[in-house]
Amino acid sequence: MSLNHLARHLFGTGVLTLVLVANAMAADPFTLTSTTIKDGQLMPRKVSNRNPQNPNCVGDNVSPQLSWSNAPQGTKSFAILMEDPEGRFGAGVHHFVAYGISPSITSFAEGELGKPSDKYVGGKSTPGIGTYSGPCTPPGAPHHYTFVVIATDFDPKELPAGLTHDEFLAKLLPEGGMAHGKAAAGIVGLFQHP
Repeated sequence: MSLNHLARHLFGTGVLTLVLVANAMAADPFTLTSTTIKDGQLMPRKVSNRNPQNPNCVGDNVSPQLSWSNAPQGTKSFAILMEDPEGRFGAGVHHFVAYGISPSITSFAEGELGKPSDKYVGGKSTPGIGTYSGPCTPPGAPHHYTFVVIATDFDPKELPAGLTHDEFLAKLLPEGGMAHGKAAAGIVGLFQHP
């Protein structure tokens, strides 16, 4: 996927765009891959959330497999964010916020992010949970689900649990302070209500 395509889907705020541009210029860029998701393609039904009260949640809420490589020197922890920028009629839905991932961890197996773990600190998604919350896409055009892994200089235990997407980004790039992001990589999966 091109950097421009990815940047269009990065959380509407553009906070991570500068990190992505710097990463693209690196000799061995930081990359995110998945055996579950093919970048720019429809994701399998199993990654969609499961909720009998919501007819748009048609899957099994299985988090995708994610792997990353070529983290920059000085990386102390990783964060993973997942967003649907088209959700809530364009206001966006933050499906997953996790951080405090040790630099020795470079992947999560399929389904692993759907339950609490000592491998990451759970933030607070739009649905109010600290684990993976899959798509609940309404009928119509497919939505774009952006998965981003961020290499940071935060100690794995530095940030408290329960930070929202916006609170985490405020810590990552404090106003008037030094940015804590070292590199970011992402993929975009599409989901369409069957």
